[in-house]
Amino acid sequence: MHAFSVIEQHSIPIYTADWGADEELLLLEGAEVYGLGSWADIADHIGGYRTKDEVRDHYIDTYVKSTNFPLPERADPKDTSLLVENPREIFQARKKRRIEERKNAAKSAPPAAPKQKPTASVPACHEVQGYMPGRLEFETEFANEAEEAVQHMQFDPGDGINPRTGEIEPEMELKMIVMDIYNSRLTTRAERKKVIFEHHLLEYRKNAALDKKRTKEERDLLNKVKPFARMTNHKDFQELSSGLEYEHNLRQAVAQLQDWRHMRIGDLKTGEKYEGEKQTRAQRPAPTGSFDRLAGIRPPKPVPPIETPSATTALTAPELPERLKNSQLPFVSLAINSQSKGPVVNGNSNSSNTSSKTQHSIAPIAGISPLKLTPDNATDIQLLTTEEAELCSSLRMMPKAYLTIKEGVMREAMKTGGSIKRKSAREVCKIDGTKVSRIYDFLVHSGWIQKV
Repeated sequence: MHAFSVIEQHSIPIYTADWGADEELLLLEGAEVYGLGSWADIADHIGGYRTKDEVRDHYIDTYVKSTNFPLPERADPKDTSLLVENPREIFQARKKRRIEERKNAAKSAPPAAPKQKPTASVPACHEVQGYMPGRLEFETEFANEAEEAVQHMQFDPGDGINPRTGEIEPEMELKMIVMDIYNSRLTTRAERKKVIFEHHLLEYRKNAALDKKRTKEERDLLNKVKPFARMTNHKDFQELSSGLEYEHNLRQAVAQLQDWRHMRIGDLKTGEKYEGEKQTRAQRPAPTGSFDRLAGIRPPKPVPPIETPSATTALTAPELPERLKNSQLPFVSLAINSQSKGPVVNGNSNSSNTSSKTQHSIAPIAGISPLKLTPDNATDIQLLTTEEAELCSSLRMMPKAYLTIKEGVMREAMKTGGSIKRKSAREVCKIDGTKVSRIYDFLVHSGWIQKV
């Protein structure tokens, strides 16, 4: 027989009114196992639905801020004032109620987001493979073997100077040359990194999304311009790229308009229809004859990919002539208002809609026989409308001379609000007055100028 005593459960307050002795022991044990600062792991070790913030605040208030640091305020074993104020039964009932409330709240709470792997300075934690964001370095740097030439090089005090002559020894000179080469490689490496960081080349997903919106020709053009990024800052390079891209789109639009003119297409709406039918024909499979024995086994031709509409389309859109309505030039507004609805080309409506104006009749000039104009003897005839070509033919005038006279008369009309006298037109042209009168009447009838 020996003396013994029954040790009851340690769920009684000893340091604070809301923490039991068992939780205090688990707190110290968790801090020893996981280390101070790992409050989430310590809270899991304590249990009872304690949060990491609650555990951290309790440790700091009870132990760190204590006047008896590192011991708590109530470290005296004879101090039982908390137990008197909070009896065991009341404390355990309050603890059980707290655990039940937090348990029910955890069940009704929305599912927590999965824990994400913290960003580390390793090549696998960035959208650009091989880049380490924490160190701002790449797994394979420019001139990656540059350090191998200096890794075993040593410089001791007093080395490299001949004690008898006081001159630098050849071996030291060789070492200094190798160090200069190494420093130049480091400088080049830093300059290349500066280009990457300044032009946001590490934002791979964003740059790839922008490239998908460009056509193949635009991507090839921008790839050719990329070497200039090393010589300019990001803003200047963006302006250069945008300007070259806009010039490329303008050239494409001009080439397309010239193609439409060669195909005798007179307005933008018809040109858009022509391009749609052209693309449909390109995607249509080639017809096979009934006597083609290989038609069944011949693989079909791949359908050409449809390019994303680029800025060139906006420069040849049917809505382009609508911008002329907002023009401040009086003769432009007059020309638009005098024509029928539809796209305006060279001052005349070439749409299929019926125009309300009458056909202009050109009176022949006595003693002058009409000249037949063809692309062979008149190189600029494609710049004229049908009525203008008839006018030049009746006046025996080359298209280039007519366009020069037309430009001079219109410029003079712009100075007086879009109107000009017949006499003033004759003074501007300085050619046969009869021919000037015919041209003057035609421009007035077409709506380019106003008659005074």
